[in-house]
Amino acid sequence: MFQNLKRLGGDSLLYALMNVGTKIIAFIMVPIYTYLLTKSEFGVVDIIDRWTSALTFLVILGTDSALAFYYFEKKDEQSRRTYIQNVMNIRLLMVGCLLLITVIAGPLFANDLLKSEHGSYLLYLSIAILLLDTIAALVLTVLRYEFKTLRVVILTVLKMLLVAVLSYFFLTRIIQSAEGILYARIISGGLIVLLIAKPVIKYLSFKFDRNILKDLLKYGLPLVPASLAFWVILNSSSFFLASMKSLDEVGIYGVATKFATLITLITSGIQMAWRPYSMSLKDKPNHKEIFSKVYLIILLMGTTGVLFVATIMPYVFLILEQSYYSAYQYVALLSAATFLNFYYLIISVGIFFMKKTKIISYAFAGAAVINVILNIILIPSYSIWGVVASYLISYLAAIIYIFVKSQKLYYIPVSLWKMSALFFVMLAGTIGIVYVQEHALSPLYIVLAWVVYVATVGITRVDKDLRGTRNHETN
Repeated sequence: MFQNLKRLGGDSLLYALMNVGTKIIAFIMVPIYTYLLTKSEFGVVDIIDRWTSALTFLVILGTDSALAFYYFEKKDEQSRRTYIQNVMNIRLLMVGCLLLITVIAGPLFANDLLKSEHGSYLLYLSIAILLLDTIAALVLTVLRYEFKTLRVVILTVLKMLLVAVLSYFFLTRIIQSAEGILYARIISGGLIVLLIAKPVIKYLSFKFDRNILKDLLKYGLPLVPASLAFWVILNSSSFFLASMKSLDEVGIYGVATKFATLITLITSGIQMAWRPYSMSLKDKPNHKEIFSKVYLIILLMGTTGVLFVATIMPYVFLILEQSYYSAYQYVALLSAATFLNFYYLIISVGIFFMKKTKIISYAFAGAAVINVILNIILIPSYSIWGVVASYLISYLAAIIYIFVKSQKLYYIPVSLWKMSALFFVMLAGTIGIVYVQEHALSPLYIVLAWVVYVATVGITRVDKDLRGTRNHETN
């Protein structure tokens, strides 16, 4: 068991370092972009990013989760290769269909959407980026499944560096517009594809296997609505804020969300390592005990991290302009929602093991509906706090539903009440800390919040669960 946990920890650390590196590069480039681009041009880049993000969900069609399952279910190399080839074919076909739709429909809306005479051309460039990223992403996914973690990390960081350097070059030397960044992304993507040309050629076949295609789509398609629901939850709030309040508040919320995503510096590493790790672990004799410990370890890390974020944010925001300072108060609760967005992957092993992926779609489709309704109700009265509440509540509803369903399908011996106690005490502590900071109360109240949280850890005896061994089928 120790060796399994050591592998997860080692891979998670490398992926965490990778994400730290890429996010640091991204944060460094933001002020450079704002210096070299006008606000409208920066807006074009943002719209293209959101557009490409939505298309990526359609291209993948849930085949990432399907491939994760069948890759580890199939033990021979040829079967695995055939599944990978069919996934590549599905994704390339989708890119082709999206290109056709863009060529036909793009001229009807692109110029108005992007406020540019070259709007359609910009969309075509985005499809080229999508194609290159689609090819590279699948190969990097397979490398993750083969536990070639270091190679994945190097290629990912290299791509980000190439995009940053080439973007700066294009913007300062050739074309000072959104096109410069898109050209940089195309060249960077092309260079990465060249570096992985051998496996790319290996996985290109342009032949569909009907039975494998059926397996992949049956497993993966039910996850597409969930992916689109994620997109709605993550993006709709900004549009509601803009229409119901003002762009100033959208800017404050945007700064808060950027800082909230810093928690992914930790979670994204675990997330990338989790799927191959969990799938390879399911045949181990003591795997349920390992899963129960991982559930609690990651929850402890997440809840402690959110409380830490709440405690330090006022000091972190001193580095920003005073006009953005008020954004600090939203960061911790947004971080809690961001953590839930990651944590559902950890506590849903039963759903993926039993191929009941429709549950994920139901959960997040419902969460998207809840999010939209709460935004409409809460934003007029509570502005950004209404957004934060709708974001957190919708994710909380989804993760509770997913956990209960997963446990019914594939029971993992972990206590729901202990997990709930840890999370909700953290949530209450976070709200209390922000209240203390906003009203300039004694810092001792912040210490009290931490004491209550630590006491909860002790009362629930989580430490005993992490040390002990118990029967797999009992509470």
